[in-house]
Amino acid sequence: MKWLSVLPQQCLLVVTCLLMALEAVPIDIDKTKIKAEGHVEGEKVENPDTGLYYDEYLRQVIDVLETDKHFREKLQTADIEEIKSGKLSRELDLVSHHVRTRLDELKRQEVARLRMLIKAKMDSVQDTGIDHQALLKQFEHLNHQNPDTFEPKDLDMLIKAATSDLENYDKTRHEEFKKYEMMKEHERREYLKTLDEEKRKKEESKFEEMKKKHGDHPKVHHPGSKDQLKEVWEEADGLDPNEFDPKTFFKLHDVNNDGFLDEQELEALFTKELEKVYDPKNEEDDMVEMEEERLRMREHVMNEVDINKDRLVTLEEFLRATEKKEFLEPDSWETLDQQQLFTEDELKEFENHISQQEDELRKKAEELQKQKEELQRQHDQLQAQKQELQQVVKQMEQKKLQQGNAPAGPGGELKIQPPGEHKAGDAPQQPAGGDQPLPPGHVQEAAVRTDQVHP
Repeated sequence: MKWLSVLPQQCLLVVTCLLMALEAVPIDIDKTKIKAEGHVEGEKVENPDTGLYYDEYLRQVIDVLETDKHFREKLQTADIEEIKSGKLSRELDLVSHHVRTRLDELKRQEVARLRMLIKAKMDSVQDTGIDHQALLKQFEHLNHQNPDTFEPKDLDMLIKAATSDLENYDKTRHEEFKKYEMMKEHERREYLKTLDEEKRKKEESKFEEMKKKHGDHPKVHHPGSKDQLKEVWEEADGLDPNEFDPKTFFKLHDVNNDGFLDEQELEALFTKELEKVYDPKNEEDDMVEMEEERLRMREHVMNEVDINKDRLVTLEEFLRATEKKEFLEPDSWETLDQQQLFTEDELKEFENHISQQEDELRKKAEELQKQKEELQRQHDQLQAQKQELQQVVKQMEQKKLQQGNAPAGPGGELKIQPPGEHKAGDAPQQPAGGDQPLPPGHVQEAAVRTDQVHP
């Protein structure tokens, strides 16, 4: 799993491949003098997230490729330019069938995940008629035109995308941190506006007091200098500072024994320096700022030591850096609290941007309120119409009751006879003198009187 040990900080697949070709040489030191660090040999080292939106897909592809013996052998002889140029990607055609099958499955899962994300995003804005295939083009870490199989082009695109994204990752983090600091200052000033004169002065005084308290800390050594490394050697490693040896130091802090100090291993060296400035228990210490300070320290050391700019430090590069004058006599290190993180103009521009966003949100809220009121009006109108109809029905029922109950059938159903129809055997009553003439051929029967006797 050596590839994963350097994922967050380098050209991924790319430079990581080289790690598999090198193994650190064991060093002969007295382990009883070293403080236990809790790391067990052979134990899997958890790797931090790269921050890439396709981080899991990237890791899974690496895990699968590592299982192929032929591909591993090619990695051992490939240099960085061969990997970046795509030459190594063509070796994918020679990997075993079960590896290709597994890579095909991973790609289909990733395409399905991206489509699901696109659909969810579009549904959230109630958009219709979206061409999901077209939207997949924005994802540059796979070939969207072939969603079913993992081809050499996919590996090539994954390498290039990860290389580019990781190179811009630190820049993005700096920009986000700057916005974070400006937002903090913006909110502080807005809060002060809500206070009266006395409370505002008291709050300003507290703010200045906390700044002073935060800045009152021990001297921070220049990152990567001899003094800084010797402090780690003595306090973290538990070794005699008078016996400091750069080569031994490198071997000790190459945690995964891959022959490199990667960015995470470098950042671990600055913990002692950061603890001088930041304490999570102190109100005046911001842990977000601590991580930004750690990032600055790591970038500085990389710029000074990483000669070939592959985001890894080899033993040769490390030893060469210890021979420089800056290693022995470094300049003082300015922490974040000693620097101006943004100008007033930048803060003003940021606040204007926030104001524009708030205006847009306000307009949307007003539009939604209008839509809500219109829907409520329509609802009330429908309710009124419903009540009117119910009243009419009720009145009709009452009118029927007043006119008398209609005859009911055997099952209780109403039997209403249309005009002019009568039951069988019922003769319509005729008014006196209103006898109607019989049709021809019919003889009218005389009524038989009850007192008449017939022979």
